[in-house]
Amino acid sequence: MNKQKKKIGLAPGSIVFTGNRKVEKVLIHHLQYDSNNLKERVLSSHSKSTLVSSEENMVDWYDVRGMHDTELIGLFGSTFDIHPLILEAVVDINQRPKFEEYPKGNFILLRSLKFDSVKLELKKEHIAIYFNKGFVATFQETETDLFESVRKRIKADRSRIKMRGADYLAYALMDETVDNYYIALESIESHIETLDDKMMENVENNTKNKIHHLKKELLALRKSILPLREAIANFYKTESDFVEEDSRVFIRNLYENTIQIMDAVESNRDILNGLQDLFISEVSFKMNKVMQLLTIISVIFIPLTFLAGIYGMNFENIPELRYKYSYFILWSIMILIFAFMIYFFKKKKWL
Repeated sequence: MNKQKKKIGLAPGSIVFTGNRKVEKVLIHHLQYDSNNLKERVLSSHSKSTLVSSEENMVDWYDVRGMHDTELIGLFGSTFDIHPLILEAVVDINQRPKFEEYPKGNFILLRSLKFDSVKLELKKEHIAIYFNKGFVATFQETETDLFESVRKRIKADRSRIKMRGADYLAYALMDETVDNYYIALESIESHIETLDDKMMENVENNTKNKIHHLKKELLALRKSILPLREAIANFYKTESDFVEEDSRVFIRNLYENTIQIMDAVESNRDILNGLQDLFISEVSFKMNKVMQLLTIISVIFIPLTFLAGIYGMNFENIPELRYKYSYFILWSIMILIFAFMIYFFKKKKWL
């Protein structure tokens, strides 16, 4: 049964997970910090008492690894007063990237991308970010830490993230995701360059399939970056009280990065279209060379076959048959015809 169909007929805000379970047990990585302090814990048991922290004036970051536990998602909503529509979008992996404002917080959906160099395909992961003043919650599909570098920056001394609020952390998480887009794009570009170099030497049979795969993945990358660019633009333009003015310059830079990625995607699509045209031209050229060779062979043997046909007939009154040197004369004429045609074809540069 299509998991998306489970939502049909349900009230808005119903928490229905539409993806595939990718972790055995959902873990919550809780990081709490300010400019001078840092606390970290991993929560394996889930209840309101374990989720809520007693510390104030610190940024709380709850990183949930696994989305299939809808009861836990509902617990998060009731504990931190998260809007039901946000909870519904968190577990719906078919949602497009977006930024939404709510009275008690802001919500961001995006996709993390990694390129598989063996299968030539993008691996996508649904990510949800919710933040308000002093609070950030992130939701990932797998147990892999997609925000490892952000976590390391928080743990470092004199980190900029520790000096700023939850909105800057949300920006940093989005920035880390966009950086992965660059890495995926670089991998695709590397394969395109390899294809280009190989096609200059020899066109392989699987070249067409590789070009098709890469074009398909670039299209998927484009479909992810376009709505993400719109979401970041809305993030930059928001007048929400949960976004500080000092953070906007960083968000604007992030928006410019998405424009660069979009330009690179379009450039690489043009290159692949050119390689596809080159592939078709090379195949056509090879076919033409084969047809040219076969045509030349046919033209050479037509007069030879004509002579062989005449003297291969079973008529008795063919005077040349009784001449002593007829066989050698016929061979000489055939060889001369062959040599003349070869000379003629080379002079015309058909050979």
